[in-house]
Amino acid sequence: MDNRGVAEVFDEIADLLDLQGVAFKPVAYRRAARNIESMEDDINDLAARNALEDVPGIGKAMAKKIEELVRTGKLGYLDELRSEVPKGLVELLRVPDVGPKTAVILFKELGITSVDQLKEAAANHKLRGIKGFGEKTEERMLQGIQALESKGRRMLLGQALPVAEEYVEYLKRVEPLDMVSVAGSLRRGKETVGDIDILVGDDGPAKVMDAFVGYPAVADVLAKGPTKSSVRLKNGLQVDIRVVETKSWGAALNYFTGSKEHNVELRRLGVSMGLKLNEYGLFQRDSDKMVAGATEEEVYKALGLRYIEPELRENSGEISASREGRLPKLVSADDIRGDFHVHTEWTDGQPTIDAVVDEAIARGYEFIGITDHSESLKFVGGLDADRLRKQIDAVRKIQDRVGNKIRILAGSEVDIRSDGSLDFSKKLLDELDVVIASVHSRFKMEKAEMTDRVVGAIGSGQMDIFGHPTGRLIGERPGYELDLDRVFEAAKSAGVCMEINSFIDRLDLGDINCRKAKDAGVVMAIGTDAHRLEQMAFMRYGVVTARRGWLEPRNVLNTVRGKDLAKRLRGRRS
Repeated sequence: MDNRGVAEVFDEIADLLDLQGVAFKPVAYRRAARNIESMEDDINDLAARNALEDVPGIGKAMAKKIEELVRTGKLGYLDELRSEVPKGLVELLRVPDVGPKTAVILFKELGITSVDQLKEAAANHKLRGIKGFGEKTEERMLQGIQALESKGRRMLLGQALPVAEEYVEYLKRVEPLDMVSVAGSLRRGKETVGDIDILVGDDGPAKVMDAFVGYPAVADVLAKGPTKSSVRLKNGLQVDIRVVETKSWGAALNYFTGSKEHNVELRRLGVSMGLKLNEYGLFQRDSDKMVAGATEEEVYKALGLRYIEPELRENSGEISASREGRLPKLVSADDIRGDFHVHTEWTDGQPTIDAVVDEAIARGYEFIGITDHSESLKFVGGLDADRLRKQIDAVRKIQDRVGNKIRILAGSEVDIRSDGSLDFSKKLLDELDVVIASVHSRFKMEKAEMTDRVVGAIGSGQMDIFGHPTGRLIGERPGYELDLDRVFEAAKSAGVCMEINSFIDRLDLGDINCRKAKDAGVVMAIGTDAHRLEQMAFMRYGVVTARRGWLEPRNVLNTVRGKDLAKRLRGRRS
């Protein structure tokens, strides 16, 4: 049983406890699950060393359960809980907007124990007969089921990319390769992927295929051929590999990276020039003479185009922009000078402020924002005014300790109340270096009301960044209804940034809305929303999202030098 398997068991325990109406314990199990899933240490090694209680959130009782899982692959406590809850109710919890209380009501009133039954009941307007349920409820249920079905077996970018990169590094170690890369939607940085594509350029593919199917994490070999193979990993993810001749490496990488629509447009362009383009190269149509193929750059150049970055290859205007010299110089990881959004042990985070600061210094950052939750989020220990002032003092003392190594921003992720006001007084907010304001409640407000709520907060003059602006959780919860055009207009007027929350199940704002915000003249601020030190590495996914949104360094607040940041932030709120 690996880390992810244990985390899935703990998540199911939390769901079952929720369905029984048990308080507090579900939160503890979910927190433990997230800590286990995101840690680098192998859960089996920790169990063997009796070190499970070193994991934050794992006490003696949970440690014993993990030991049982690792030893037997089963857990008696889970079986006991399953026997106490009607079969199928946990499945209902996967539908956005179906919480434990709703699932129990659906079971008691209509005997619903599956997503299919819920879909049928909602489609046939049976839910509106339940007290408190209506037409809007049925619409939301059907939308949630549609989102669940569209997700299918897809994996989050932040889950798939590390798996793919580890596989690529393994291939490089076993068979020294100069030409090897992830491809497909993963290379383009799509927020979810169905499988992993790996491309290799090598003139002796047999050894590559042997190494590929011999990877220790492979559970099943689905197919093995001379140049193409497929496997299923132990985590259930399918990985496909293709080996091409080195002379075709660039053409193949281009072909297996771009979206279908991007590739069609490139081929049309080639036809107009008397050329044909495929995965083997770019050829003259009449003579079949290869014009280009060894590198992507030469393929684009032969088509009269400047190189198009992988993240842009979606046929959303990038080809004409390339031809006309209008491609953006995309922001990169090297441009990022700090992280605005990190939580600590003061609320629901794991690390100390000192640990966060030291990690930020190790990452080469010039600034780091300490932004724990405000008092409205009592269930995660949100800070009241007195505790926030104590945290500000603590930040200032640590700043004295580190000197000019880094600029520490004393901040807060402040709740936007339902009336658009912020959690803390203007006087207290003025004491902070950075204010992220976010919606954490009443997601089902009508679109106009929610928009008024957010626009009102932006117009308060007390916030710097609008946190995870749509509130979505990818594949689990759609964003709340919001008129983003109005929000962007208000943000531009007030000098408020939109956050790209780079936590792997958020990526909020998403790429399409990032581009809209850029066009509206709004600046982005990337924050990891990290609750553990390892999650500060999620910055890369925010950068990928920014790149897919056509953002340049000037469009991203994280590119401002640390010494200039305080003035910039204060200027936004003045």
